This record gives sequence, structure tokens and C-alpha cells, in this order.
Amino acid sequence: SLMLGAIILGVFTLRSSLGEVETRECVYYNDNWRTERTNQSGFERCEGEKDKRLHCYASWLNSSGTIKLVKKGCWLDDFNCYDRQECVSMEENPQVFFCCCEGNYCNERFTHLPDMVGPKCEHSSVTVKIRPPPRVPSVLSVLVYSLLPLCVLSLGLVLALWMYRHRKPPYGHVDLSEDPGPLPSSPSAGLKPLKLLEIKARGRFGCVWKAHLKNEFVAVKIFPVQDKQSWQNERDIYLTPGMRHENILHYIAAEKHGASLETELWLITEFHERGSLTDHLKGNTVTWAELCHIAATMSRGLAYLHEDISSFKGEGPKPTIAHRDFKSKNVMLRDDLSAVIGDFGLAVCFEPGKPPGDTHGQVGTRRYMAPEVLEGAINFQRDSFLRIDMYAMGLVLWELVSRCTERDGKPQCLPSFQWIMSEKKRSW
Repeated sequence: SLMLGAIILGVFTLRSSLGEVETRECVYYNDNWRTERTNQSGFERCEGEKDKRLHCYASWLNSSGTIKLVKKGCWLDDFNCYDRQECVSMEENPQVFFCCCEGNYCNERFTHLPDMVGPKCEHSSVTVKIRPPPRVPSVLSVLVYSLLPLCVLSLGLVLALWMYRHRKPPYGHVDLSEDPGPLPSSPSAGLKPLKLLEIKARGRFGCVWKAHLKNEFVAVKIFPVQDKQSWQNERDIYLTPGMRHENILHYIAAEKHGASLETELWLITEFHERGSLTDHLKGNTVTWAELCHIAATMSRGLAYLHEDISSFKGEGPKPTIAHRDFKSKNVMLRDDLSAVIGDFGLAVCFEPGKPPGDTHGQVGTRRYMAPEVLEGAINFQRDSFLRIDMYAMGLVLWELVSRCTERDGKPQCLPSFQWIMSEKKRSW
């Protein structure tokens, strides 16, 4: 035990002397370097936060077989880039090609290999011949590589001891964005007045139940324990001072149910029978007056969310909040067609004098992402995130107008940009 304690002490001493910040070096390139007043090409040294992984990325255009490099550089912690040694774009036919990888200068070469079943397709592969700078070994590097086996062995012993005491396997990342899986069974309500009735929707982070609480219906959003961060972030946003507004979804409570692997995280809000704006537009058209009413109330809700109020009725200042996943599915409708905005699992607060939370640029739903987000060229400032919300709201207004009956014929319900794909299919 004394030997193990000495090893552990040596490990923590080494970690404190070397620091816990991961570094990464990537090939850098900026096609818009004159406008942005930066270097055109070279190498970029990335520095990340504690326990965050760093990646390299590349983005380019392919116009009739002509490759045009747009940007290269560092990329923030993104699970889509984990353990990728090569920079490979997997999307079938994107407007802007994007790839990311792990490893120094791994973005020097970038490739497009569509992930699809069928005949083998041609792919573009480009190599930018930029030679990495010579690496000079230092005393610190020699020390790290000498003690690395000892550190790995010590950390393995500590991890085994911790797992033995807790007897719980660590939770891995669970991605529900593409396939949420089968519908969950009805959980037992923790509070007797609360009775779950039926599932109304499911999405990236869980499912939404219609429930009965006392003498009214409520909505219960149930998260699996793996998505605790999203549940906690949405709860904190609702508890932010000044979040009571007629066009913001009314928050009631947040609860934990179950234990260990069976833990469920509940978020209870007001319930609206009409459902989301997406559901309404799929089954109904809107008149010009209804369109104006929905658009006005939705705009007021988003404007209030973006507003910075220095003092709010004794509750303290209300900070600016960016939604970051604004879409018609996250806009609920009351019986009078007034819009209320909900689903703040990806929202971020901008409080004066405090750094924002996770400001990773590429979050949300791709259909509603602004061009700068898809290109990976976002400026991580408050106003940039607010403009991204406004772009998404413009697409929601597009969906509204497409279902307005103040024109000849009955309009077809199509999501944003869907008509472009329909025209392409007809031309094929």
C-alpha cells in the first residue's frame, strides 16, 4: 500500500508540473485571409480546456471536380472527431465539405468518402504539401516519455480500485439525434398527484409525456441519465431570473426518479394540446391573420429571450440567452395560436463578466443551421449566436408562409429547403 501511495503521489506531482491542458498542432489555412486580416497558411497551435479533447479540421468546396480549400485549423471538443486518424468527410453530397480528426497535422490531407450503400463512388482526395516544422526534443519530453508507462500503470490501479468500490460502470456517450430507439415503457410517477397518460413526442434527448397533475394537464419531458447535462442545462435556463414570459414555455418543476441505472430525469412544464408548430402545419393550413399572429408572438418570445435586462422585478438581472436549436418543432401553440418557445437543452447564457458555458458552434438541427455554422467559420461571440437564432427563425417563417392559404391552390407542407430537393429529383 505504501508503494501504491508513492506511485499515486508521483503521478499527481507529475500532472501538476506538466499541467492538464492538452495541446495540438494543426495545419492552418484561411482562404478569406485578406478580409479577416490573418495569415493565409501555416501552422496553428491549439490549447484546450481541462478534460477537453482537441481536433484539427478542414473545409472545402468541390465545384465540377475543382477543389477549393476554404479553411483549416483547430476544432473544439466534438465526439464526431474522436479517434479519427484521418480527415474524411462522410456526408453524401454536402454544399460545403467538412472533416475533422485527432493528431498533430492530421488535417494536412483531407478526403471525401460518402458513407452509403451502393456502387462505388468517385471521391475527391487532396493533399496540401505543407511540411511540419522540425521537432526538437526537450528535457520535458524525455521526462514525459520516461514516466509514461509508470503513469499508465498507476492510473490503471487507481481506476480499478475506484470501480471496485463503486461497482458502477462509467456511462458512455449515447447519441439519440439519429435513432432514439424504441419507445420507453411508462415509468411510475414519483408524486401521487402526477399521473403519466401518453407519449406525445420523442426526440434527441428523450420523450415527452402528457400527464395529469392535480386539476390540469402538464407535459413531462423524461431524459435518460446519460443526458443529465442537457436536463440540467434546460432546468438552469428556466430558473434564470426573468424567464417568466407569455411567449416562453411555463416551467413547473424538475425531478429525479429511480436509482443507479434506472434513474430518469423529469422536466415538468405546461401542456399545449395543439402540440408544436411542426405538428400544426402538417395537418392544417393557416390564414394570413393566423400567420401574422403566430409570427408576431413567436418573434416576441425570441426577442425577449435575447434581451438583456439589468434588473427584473427584484429577481436580479436577466441575461441574454441564445437558444441554439430554434425550429418549428420547438415552438408550441396555445389554443388561440399564440406561440411559446421551449426546449432549452442547448441554450447558453451570456452573463456580464462571466464566461458562457459550452459554446460549441455546430449544435442544433442541420436544416436550420446558418451557413457560417455549416462552414465552421462562426465567431464565438454573443451577437453571432443571436444572429444564428434569427436565421433559424427566418426558416420557420418560411414554413409558415408555405402553408398560408392566401394564394391559389392548397399549399403543400414542406420543411425549409425541401422544395429544392424535390426539384432536383424531378430533373433526375
